[in-house]
Amino acid sequence: MGCDGGTIPKRHELVKGPKKVEKVDKNAELAAKWKYCALSQEKLKRPIVACELGRLYNKDAIIEYLLDKSAERPNTEVVTHIRGIKDVKELNLTDNSAWEGERRNIKGDCYEDMNLAMFICPVVGLEMNGKHKFFYLQTCGCVFSERAVKEVKTEICHKVSEKQCYHFLKSFAVRFNFRLTNAHNIKYRKVSLEKSS
Repeated sequence: MGCDGGTIPKRHELVKGPKKVEKVDKNAELAAKWKYCALSQEKLKRPIVACELGRLYNKDAIIEYLLDKSAERPNTEVVTHIRGIKDVKELNLTDNSAWEGERRNIKGDCYEDMNLAMFICPVVGLEMNGKHKFFYLQTCGCVFSERAVKEVKTEICHKVSEKQCYHFLKSFAVRFNFRLTNAHNIKYRKVSLEKSS
């Protein structure tokens, strides 16, 4: 029947405790938000658009969603606040010269830096990988890091000429992947961003 021969079982061998909840790796979660489309879960590829909540999307995925809202798709709850193409802004991104993308060695015999990003800040050179705060301007779609906005005080956009984008600091900037509980907090977010700048 068991336990013959003088073996004494310990408590953890007899009593099964509650299962441990698996924790989500924060680095993997950040990489997913900054490298994959929030709607289709595919890799981000140009043209890339962003909504008022700062989520990143592939433009073709948004257009497909807007054309056929009746189709059953996963992750449609992340785009319920988008009613038309005017609710998203196409981003003017700066490529990272160190990012190799599909050209990299895929054999697996070398180190692959997971924090290496496709895009960088054009002013400071910070990588857009989730470690730093990034904003985009609603007027022109230019993307800058928070550090660039704080260090370089100017009235015009750093990337686009004066005629296309003016009043750089006064235009509404949207932070990427801002954590909100629901889409109704956009007004609070706009007020807090205006106070911080």
